[in-house]
Amino acid sequence: MSRPFMLAATALASAGVAMAQAPQPPAAESAPAPQAEESEADRAAVVERLATVLEENFVFPEVARRYASALRTKASQGGYAHLGDRFAETIVADLQAIHPDRHLRVGRGAGGFGGPRRIVRTDGGPGPATSGAGAEPRRIMGMPDPSTAIGRSGWIADGVAYIELNLFPGTPETVERIGSLLDAYRDARTLIFDIRNHRGGGPAEMDAIFSRIFASETPLVGMDTRLAVDERRRGAMSEPPTMRRVSGPEGVVRRIHYALPVGPDTPLRHARIFLLTSQRSGSAAEHFALAMKRSGRATLIGETTAGAGHYGGPVDLGHGYSAFVPVGRSFDPDTDEEWEGVGVSPNIQVPADQALEEALRRAGVAPEQRRTIASAG
Repeated sequence: MSRPFMLAATALASAGVAMAQAPQPPAAESAPAPQAEESEADRAAVVERLATVLEENFVFPEVARRYASALRTKASQGGYAHLGDRFAETIVADLQAIHPDRHLRVGRGAGGFGGPRRIVRTDGGPGPATSGAGAEPRRIMGMPDPSTAIGRSGWIADGVAYIELNLFPGTPETVERIGSLLDAYRDARTLIFDIRNHRGGGPAEMDAIFSRIFASETPLVGMDTRLAVDERRRGAMSEPPTMRRVSGPEGVVRRIHYALPVGPDTPLRHARIFLLTSQRSGSAAEHFALAMKRSGRATLIGETTAGAGHYGGPVDLGHGYSAFVPVGRSFDPDTDEEWEGVGVSPNIQVPADQALEEALRRAGVAPEQRRTIASAG
């Protein structure tokens, strides 16, 4: 299978799609490389290609038809002519006005993330990071660098282990590293996962985590992929045992994501777990958060997450443009409710920059020690 998203693909079961990184505020960066001027005919072709792609792939067929009709109508009236640099953003604004979706976007370059960019580093939010406090993952072509997927980790208090997760890129190296860390912390009485700066990704790292922290097989999150997309991509990759097909509504393929314990029954399977969240925790981070909250395996502390609950992949629109098109939705299988536009609410609501100290307090760490640890982060 080709690599559909991020810097390395993380397939979503046999559908072959990835959970996307959640949209983030633009960072300061170097000027994009000059782009060749395209003609109005080129842009008309981009609009028509996008309309067709949405009709065939977007998660909700009825919304897809509305998107496509609006695009074609406005294009036929000259509404996308002579827009200059506002061409892509105007298309996105029109689509979002019809039906908002935090993953649907259009732009230059791969996946609608904009044109070529040099590697840049900007200041992010709270919490420890790979290269100094608050450092955001590097971005190449607008995408986070997988080498920064796992930030700081370690024993931060007696019996308390901490792991910062910034991305689930699905690379073998990241999956192996998260497994090694959890094996090293197998005797922890408290484990803190920090996803306050987590940008998204796929399920591979989650499966590695769940296999070590759950004591029994547990259903977690539901996932509906548009049937036509699933059928086209079926066979691209084998279906992992953690993704199980169940009956669902007409026109979709429904799966339930399961936690499947693997290996010995260590104390970590029974440790207390805290999950730190923020408004920047998006997409796959939210899938992870809902799985941990719904199962009762972790207590979520912080802020309601970003609300980017649909998954999909990039599509080339030609003439230097591409789009990220959501083809499926994730949801709570108990209520059928998704978190798109809403987010996953924490069990304990506190400002994100206070979440670590609150977790340490609940872990029984002494006041002076927890303030020292939190301030260092």
